[in-house]
Amino acid sequence: MAPGRMWALGLYRSVVLVLFLLRQNPVQAVAAELFGVSQAAVSRRWTTLLPVVEKALARHVPDPVGASAGRVVLVDGTLVPTWDWAGEGTAMFSGKHRDTGFNPQVAATLSGDPLAVSAPVPGSRHDMYAWRRSHFPDAFAEREGIGDPGYIGSGLITPQRKPPGRERSTGDKVANRSVNTLQATVERAIAHLKDWKILATRYRGPLTRFALVAKTVTALSFYKRAGETL
Repeated sequence: MAPGRMWALGLYRSVVLVLFLLRQNPVQAVAAELFGVSQAAVSRRWTTLLPVVEKALARHVPDPVGASAGRVVLVDGTLVPTWDWAGEGTAMFSGKHRDTGFNPQVAATLSGDPLAVSAPVPGSRHDMYAWRRSHFPDAFAEREGIGDPGYIGSGLITPQRKPPGRERSTGDKVANRSVNTLQATVERAIAHLKDWKILATRYRGPLTRFALVAKTVTALSFYKRAGETL
């Protein structure tokens, strides 16, 4: 196919199409109708331009070591739902969420500003596994960090578990409430990421491309925040 036909929308509108797919997560047939092209053309633009957009915006993703300097780091995982692809259901199924998906880790400040997003792992993997597989332990090794009980043993500050056969002490209950209140703020960062509906509604693409999708949305989120704070 001649380049002129493939890029009939023009490069600008083709990039807008990719951003629309990330932002709204429609089926490609709907995007094709809205943009006046074929579904096959939408698929080609998506495949070709997604890595280009990610590469162009990668410089806006901060170094987590520098971004977290002097800060308390909040950490939590989130499930990004996916289709139950044949042969992948068990690996992708999260018992906690009762759904299939990926589990990326999100780090944020005490005010809920995002610091970093890890590479996703299958939803069947718990947060401690995802934490250990991520770059977070090294990046935040010198930082005070807070997590929920799923991170007990990680070195993060977590709520105290109930002692076997006994009730928590009054001091532990007070401390746990404080930790839970602080840690919950990471949900703001997760909510900002999930403004991009491809991370909030069911991802339908090939699972092998999801890591690139997550990296692109992360870069777009930091780019958007940089623009808002200029």
